[in-house]
Amino acid sequence: MVAASQGNVLVSRLIHRAHSETGWFLHAPSCALVEADRARPGTAEHLAALPGITILDLDLPAALAVARQETWAAAHSQYAAQPTADRPEGAVIATTSPKRWEGEAVRVLDLSP
Repeated sequence: MVAASQGNVLVSRLIHRAHSETGWFLHAPSCALVEADRARPGTAEHLAALPGITILDLDLPAALAVARQETWAAAHSQYAAQPTADRPEGAVIATTSPKRWEGEAVRVLDLSP
């Protein structure tokens, strides 16, 4: 999320596709949005205003998953990437820090420049 506010071209392309192409979706877990805004103030408002990005609430199941983890942002992102009825294969975590996800049961899209 911080990479989006810093002009990362790959992130910009993802945001554009989610806005303009059918079947492309970007979800922003609210806990990760808070962490991104703390790292770079203004990020949350900017991303929340963009069409094509859906902010994921911290509902009870997500809160229970987050409570068991060390960092809220990573825990909410990992929870959001798990398979659901709407997304049987789960979601992909788009990140500029792919090594952080090594050994985790998630699919990762490396957006490193």
